[in-house]
Amino acid sequence: MPARRSVGVTNVALAVGFAPMLEQAELVLIPRGPFSLRAAAEFGFGPNEGRLSAFDGAMRLAFPLDGGRGYVGAVLRQEQTSAPVTVELHCIEVADQQAALRQLARILSLDQDGEEFVHVGERDHVIGALQRAHPGQRPVLFHSPYEAAAWSIISARRPAAQSARVRAALSKQLGATFELAGQTLHAFPQPGRLLESGDQLPGLNPEKVGRLHGVADASLAGRLDVELLHELGPERAWAEIQRLRGIGPFYAGLVVLRASGFADALLPLAEAKGLSHLTRFYGLASEPSPERRGEIAEGWRPFRTWAAVLIRLAGDRGTALADR
Repeated sequence: MPARRSVGVTNVALAVGFAPMLEQAELVLIPRGPFSLRAAAEFGFGPNEGRLSAFDGAMRLAFPLDGGRGYVGAVLRQEQTSAPVTVELHCIEVADQQAALRQLARILSLDQDGEEFVHVGERDHVIGALQRAHPGQRPVLFHSPYEAAAWSIISARRPAAQSARVRAALSKQLGATFELAGQTLHAFPQPGRLLESGDQLPGLNPEKVGRLHGVADASLAGRLDVELLHELGPERAWAEIQRLRGIGPFYAGLVVLRASGFADALLPLAEAKGLSHLTRFYGLASEPSPERRGEIAEGWRPFRTWAAVLIRLAGDRGTALADR
């Protein structure tokens, strides 16, 4: 059995040492602030068709590594909320397992210190009540901005269930396969593999194939790199992503807010469901104007994204504020 290594998630890249071509490792991620692996596993969004995922004590992930080469599979376990998270890491064609661990931490929002989010709940009674209703909940991100952009193309103007089937077919045919704690998972293909596959992709018409190839080209050119998007900032990144054919304001917001790891962002375009839930939770007579929404969100800094995601999740699940 591989030896365990304990790492602090705020310094993942520096705290772990690997052999250059190690294919499997067992690690321990130490959350800062409340974190529930069960809540993360049951998050449900996008390719999961928005439904709650079953949790059997293990969370399984499979994804293409940032940078255009290699695939990662991971099995995560946690004994109780805020306890260390054990990570069984499997890599295919990955020379830098530290990068794999960094990406995994970003996906689970474990690259952030959650203690400050607790303080947001102490200042804002709505956020505090939702934190108590959903203990240890953090945003779970798309595996990468590349995958979020690809999902945007696949899912546009079609039912979520059908989109999920198309994504699964692409992953099985062109991606990588992992056996993770008794289950088979297929990682979405790297952008180069999509381009190599030509114009015939399962479940996609020629226009969508062309748009998906555009996403792949942008990813290989570095235009969807997390570091670049963070350098641009959320609003400029939002504008840049809309230059991709087939991605408008809504899906650009998906890429920025749900894939890039911006913990404190508030874009001009507000999601309709999120606005409806915010109106209900804050007891407003009508949906707030952009100015009023901005005033409310000021109290969420420096975790405006986290607060907005929590409001959307709690609202979708019909959470009631019993202790307002």
